[in-house]
Amino acid sequence: MDYINPFRDSEMCSALSKEIKKFGREVRFMEVCGTHTMAIHRYGLKSLLPENIRLLSGPGCPVCVTSSMDIDRMIACTHAGIVATFGDMLRVPGTFSSLEKEKAKGADVRVVYSPMDAVEIARKTAKNVIFLGVGFETTAPSVAQAIKSSPENFMVYPMHKLVPPALKKLLEGKNRIDGFLLPGHVCTVTGTKGYEFLKGKIPCVVSGFEPADILASILMLVKQIEEGKADIEIEYGRSVKREGNQKAMETMYEVYEPSGALWRGLGYIESSGLSIRKEFGSKDASALIKEEFESEEREGCRCGEVLQGLVEPVDCPLFSRVCTPLEPIGPCMVSSEGTCAAYYKYGGYA
Repeated sequence: MDYINPFRDSEMCSALSKEIKKFGREVRFMEVCGTHTMAIHRYGLKSLLPENIRLLSGPGCPVCVTSSMDIDRMIACTHAGIVATFGDMLRVPGTFSSLEKEKAKGADVRVVYSPMDAVEIARKTAKNVIFLGVGFETTAPSVAQAIKSSPENFMVYPMHKLVPPALKKLLEGKNRIDGFLLPGHVCTVTGTKGYEFLKGKIPCVVSGFEPADILASILMLVKQIEEGKADIEIEYGRSVKREGNQKAMETMYEVYEPSGALWRGLGYIESSGLSIRKEFGSKDASALIKEEFESEEREGCRCGEVLQGLVEPVDCPLFSRVCTPLEPIGPCMVSSEGTCAAYYKYGGYA
């Protein structure tokens, strides 16, 4: 079966657009996933929607929601051994530096494509190898498996976050949100059971990432509103099941347990992070960091508000003037899933 081309069919997208345009109410839908944000801008999907339907970007970029304090602590890990990280983290600015700048000064910082790449580095050296565990439920199981199968000198700085508590916090915030496009990649692992607290409160649809996926999901949200429903539906049925990937979830919770976490823009959220269990405590690199940090956000940066859907990147006075992909002020301009990066790349600024 072709899982790509049918969902990029222009006639299908046009037909979905016409159906959506029959809806007359003003609504605000939030796409939770950063990959959705990129796809929406890449394919120009906002131009296919009526003015009464507004799309908001949410806290769906794990790099972007990582707080300045945690970035500063990750940078401090460079003094404790070899740091292995996904490429998106390399250029994210902390309060005073970045991993890229520390690497330029001589720190051993290596970009890897999977946690098992970092395990292989650890097997070839006697030094501590610290993998920066940033991501949502999508990546946490693979990092957990790496912890289980790694040598003694492999460690993880745990910064994984759980999406459902963040959505609960968003609904308590200042923004008006009429529906969620739930993250397809995350739900492939978790399923939809963890989102059932939203049922009866707000329409939700788990969406795929191709143009027709996203338009079909928006139409499903519209129909829920027309019918007075607040359900959790799955558009991305070719990958997502209600029960999710049970094996992946079991592996994740064998190594991790829920804990409080600090999110950029959203603040501290109970049970929204993952800490390494005591049984695997020797793998927890956060124990290596003894320093206390006076971390702060970069002056003028509005990433925190962008991640809540309160403002668009163009509302930030730094956007495209001071803050660019080459000289980023905030993480939303750095990450491949960042809202500011999407606006910059596909908005005619690049």
